[in-house]
Amino acid sequence: MNAVSPTIDEKRPFIAVNIAILTVSDTRDEASDKSGRTLAELATAAGHRVAAKRIVKDEQGAIVAALKAWIADPAVDVVIATGGTGVTGRDVTPEAFQSVYEKEILGFGELFRWLSYQKVGTSTIQSRATAGVAGGTYLFALPGSPGACRDGWEVIGPQLDNRHRPCNLVELMPRLKEHIAG
Repeated sequence: MNAVSPTIDEKRPFIAVNIAILTVSDTRDEASDKSGRTLAELATAAGHRVAAKRIVKDEQGAIVAALKAWIADPAVDVVIATGGTGVTGRDVTPEAFQSVYEKEILGFGELFRWLSYQKVGTSTIQSRATAGVAGGTYLFALPGSPGACRDGWEVIGPQLDNRHRPCNLVELMPRLKEHIAG
């Protein structure tokens, strides 16, 4: 089965989005946060802005607090987290994300695991990568390795390019709050 070949419509102007990067870890600090750094480099290389970057412990309350703060911040369009998506007792990132979602983007986790399977085989079942939207902000949670961040960006990156055809997430941004009475 061949993948569909998407196109970039060069007639459309590129629109940079503001991305917040959240590293979930009990052990990493700014110096050892290779995954957060990888995401920042990928986002910047694609022409986007890193609006914020933070490291929080593997605690659901801390993750939810960071997400809610960025969801409420009009300067943040997208949150990408790395870490805490496995199956051990301390891995609570998916539960934190799901507790704030208005809508889950199921296809993201499915596609991430499909891409990951091609590189790590059946070990990909240990990933609970997830995505959704809340308060007009896209939320993505990836595993905590730089390789998984690169794999995740293979899915996220094109969708954050408004020139990507046949469709992309950026062109939907103005409509994400339609359900909120204003």
